[in-house]
Amino acid sequence: MSAAHPRPDVLMPLRNLCNSVKCSRDRVRDGESNECSGAFSLSNFWETLSEAVKSTSQEATKLSVMFSNAPSDEDCVKISESVQKSVLTLSTVYFWLPASQGVSLRKVVRDATAEVLDGLVHLLEAILSSPGESLSQEQLMSTGGVWAACDQFDQLPKDNRSAVLSVLTACAGLVKDALEEMEQALAEAQDPFGAVLDDDDDDDEGHQDTHWSEADRLLVTQCQGLMKASGASLRKLCSAVRTNGSLETEERISQLDALTDAARDISPSVDDLALSLYPPVDRSAVDLNVCKLVCVLKKVLDITRSSHVCAEADVSWVEFLSGAVEHNLQKITSLLRDCGS
Repeated sequence: MSAAHPRPDVLMPLRNLCNSVKCSRDRVRDGESNECSGAFSLSNFWETLSEAVKSTSQEATKLSVMFSNAPSDEDCVKISESVQKSVLTLSTVYFWLPASQGVSLRKVVRDATAEVLDGLVHLLEAILSSPGESLSQEQLMSTGGVWAACDQFDQLPKDNRSAVLSVLTACAGLVKDALEEMEQALAEAQDPFGAVLDDDDDDDEGHQDTHWSEADRLLVTQCQGLMKASGASLRKLCSAVRTNGSLETEERISQLDALTDAARDISPSVDDLALSLYPPVDRSAVDLNVCKLVCVLKKVLDITRSSHVCAEADVSWVEFLSGAVEHNLQKITSLLRDCGS
């Protein structure tokens, strides 16, 4: 049987806590780091942050268990103060991490910290929506959400090079997926939408806009070359960062961030190009998306060429891929011109 619901005034500390956690979450999402004037120890930061995350997880557990029944006024105040202390510690430690350690790293830690605080908000809202009930399903799920958000800190990259590599690797995977989907669509049938259309409607006139013409297929194949160059650029860049990426100076850390910022645009640009290639092929959209992807790739390769990750042995692949991008652009432009676009 559910315990009696607490009086509204008993829940006031919890409502205040919920509002406070929301403020801390928003400040983490939008706030700037506190640049340190002295030496900064990244290892000490991670050790302190790990303790703060562990404490927050434990406080979330205590909070959930306490509100599986109706707590006393005193208990409600005590748990609210205890959770508040862990939240302030967590957000304060996050702000210790200066941007000079790497924007990519800071973004990873920021997002993970905000996710923990957002999970706490959901837990508090679940408790406030059904106070005194014996662990509602929403409360159980919200508690688990906080645990999961806290647990992910063990898997986070611990320096800017690792953070950059995680972004580049993810981007390379997305480009690979887009390319495989396009190859599968080309290989399966003349009509890439045949599997989702009713057999009764299978007439040429009704489906004329779902077929690739021979000219379309030639264009798609050439665009695949540009998409493959995109994937190759990301793979080579990952290897260069892994081998040559340095954290010795703020300039080199910033160069890694610049590479990441530029490379993030590759996957969305590949997706836009791929979507414009499905029938009915809009050649003006293909032209626009090809130009956009080429600009993104040239920018990434130019930044790579001028950064410390490009050792003497890497110049050859940067030049090769730059040539491949230009070659594919010329071929695609020729096909589009021949089609009268």
